[in-house]
Amino acid sequence: MSMQVILLERVDSLGDLGDVVNVKPGYARNYLIPQSKALRATDDNAAYFKAQKKEIEKQNEIKRSDSEKEAKKLEGLIVSVIRHASESGQLYGSVTARDIAEAVAEKSGLKIARSMVTLHDAFKTIGLFPVTVALHPEVKIDVMVNIARSADEAKIQEKSGKALIADEEGSSEVVKAEADAKLEEVSEKAKEKMLEEGALEAEQQKAEEDAVKSAEDEAKSAKKSAEKEAKKAAAAEAEEEALEAANDVAPAEEAVAEESEEKKED
Repeated sequence: MSMQVILLERVDSLGDLGDVVNVKPGYARNYLIPQSKALRATDDNAAYFKAQKKEIEKQNEIKRSDSEKEAKKLEGLIVSVIRHASESGQLYGSVTARDIAEAVAEKSGLKIARSMVTLHDAFKTIGLFPVTVALHPEVKIDVMVNIARSADEAKIQEKSGKALIADEEGSSEVVKAEADAKLEEVSEKAKEKMLEEGALEAEQQKAEEDAVKSAEDEAKSAKKSAEKEAKKAAAAEAEEEALEAANDVAPAEEAVAEESEEKKED
């Protein structure tokens, strides 16, 4: 038994917007119709769709355009999901579409529903797996799901691109990946320390240069003050000598005048 519906948007494996297709009644009633993806193919709904087709297509184009812009936020996105697992990587807990939708929404800031996530396979081990997120029936993008036993392991897996599974053949590879990650972390800290030391050295050198310049400026200022004082002292000394010379000339002139008077009297 089947039911005919009119698709209001593209639906994978069914058809495009406007197509009349046969589906199972439960699928139509529980998903397509409540999600506004289809209408029951009655005469009234067929007439309604025909009258509103251009507006429905316009709204669909707006949604598609908005989804294309949002898809840029998901390009190259890697989200981590932490689960308990054995040393061989076998998961003890499941990873559902809801878990992934929440992780993608939290990291991207977009509103992601469980129905928008398509799981290609069931997750049985830790590792990195591509998952498709459909922002719109015509806009789909893959994100990478990083399933690990801890946040530290997730970082290592993201950098190496491999699952940290310890077994007889791969245990050495796991140890090497962990060692490489730790070495990189140490290297980053060493770089930061070198940058800090370099900044301190540059700051100290600048302080020394400023001190030398300040001392030179003070010396120049003191020299100018000394020269100015010396000029004042020389001027004062010259003025004093001129006064003394004037004082010495006055008595001599008086003596000459007296001597001349005496001669006149004689």
